[in-house]
Amino acid sequence: MTSTDSSDASTDDRSTLRANCADCFALCCTAFGFQRSADFPINKPAGTPCLNLADDFSCSIHHSLRARGFRGCTVFDCFGAGQYVSQKLFGGTSWRERPDTSAEMFSTFAVVRQLHEMLWYLAEAAERATASELSGPVAQFRREILRALDGDASEILATDVERIRLEVRQTLIDVSEEARGGYAAGAEADLSDDLHPSADLVGRDLRSIRLCGADLRGAYLIAADLRRGDLAGVDLLGADLRDARLEGADLSGALFLTQLQVDAAQGDDTTVLPAALSRPRHWLA
Repeated sequence: MTSTDSSDASTDDRSTLRANCADCFALCCTAFGFQRSADFPINKPAGTPCLNLADDFSCSIHHSLRARGFRGCTVFDCFGAGQYVSQKLFGGTSWRERPDTSAEMFSTFAVVRQLHEMLWYLAEAAERATASELSGPVAQFRREILRALDGDASEILATDVERIRLEVRQTLIDVSEEARGGYAAGAEADLSDDLHPSADLVGRDLRSIRLCGADLRGAYLIAADLRRGDLAGVDLLGADLRDARLEGADLSGALFLTQLQVDAAQGDDTTVLPAALSRPRHWLA
């Protein structure tokens, strides 16, 4: 993410919130750890390089991660935090060149990723709240986060991320309620009682259920069947879409959908995505 004037948070430049691995010191492959599971075939402690990390910070098995059991790597999104920390905050000097900076760099990356993720959601909230009283709080939070990112690593580490996250979350909920109001007003009776925040919908066949306007924030939609479904006005903030069937589904009007959620799901060339997101390579294989 390039430095942005914190006095102007109205510009939605999501390109700065997308990962650019070429300008990153493989922070996602070093800072975070993982345990052997369905998503990873090995254990890796936090703060250590992945065994597949090449000398130029690229992944030596990038094109076969899924086949080799590193599915978790394919559904991770740093929201552009990697290049921001590597290039802006640490001036393009890697943790290999300066091992003494590694701990601070990795910790800063974890914080910046959270801040960038919130900026991604707030960018969408700003689009949806242009004619609403909520546009003020949305713009305020965007300015606050951008000001925090303008600091150096130590200042960013001192940011009260949890407080900002809680307040941003409530604002996103308010934006969602307003955006979904038009759907629920005339069809509330058609919405299943099972469709609610944090709902357990693992493996459920939802093709016969009206979804438009549903609040599925934080819902477990693992392997759920949403094929050919219309998800207009559906709040998917934090929903778990691993292996969800999205073939032929229309998600163009879904709320707070991210690339990592799409990457974790199953879809095809008939799945309709929001303009800000791209079709995963494995959908077309």
